[in-house]
Amino acid sequence: MIESSLSTPDAQLDLRGTPCPINFVRTKLRLEQMKPGSLLEVWLDQGEPIEQVPDSLTMAGYQVEQITACINYFSLLVRRPVTAE
Repeated sequence: MIESSLSTPDAQLDLRGTPCPINFVRTKLRLEQMKPGSLLEVWLDQGEPIEQVPDSLTMAGYQVEQITACINYFSLLVRRPVTAE
């Protein structure tokens, strides 16, 4: 992971306490509301959320740039891709 290339998130989504797959759905909906190239910080619980959501986002075409282990949760930085339309 290259820390220096990361920018400040454009938005933040706290999904601690939100079960799978609701946390993935909410993350995807929030990313779809953002401008292409925007960066979203998502807070996820340990266990199934951090194990499932990053892979699901990657498969959906989003770029997971960083996963940071915090005290009782994980911070995930996800970028909405810039589409060539």
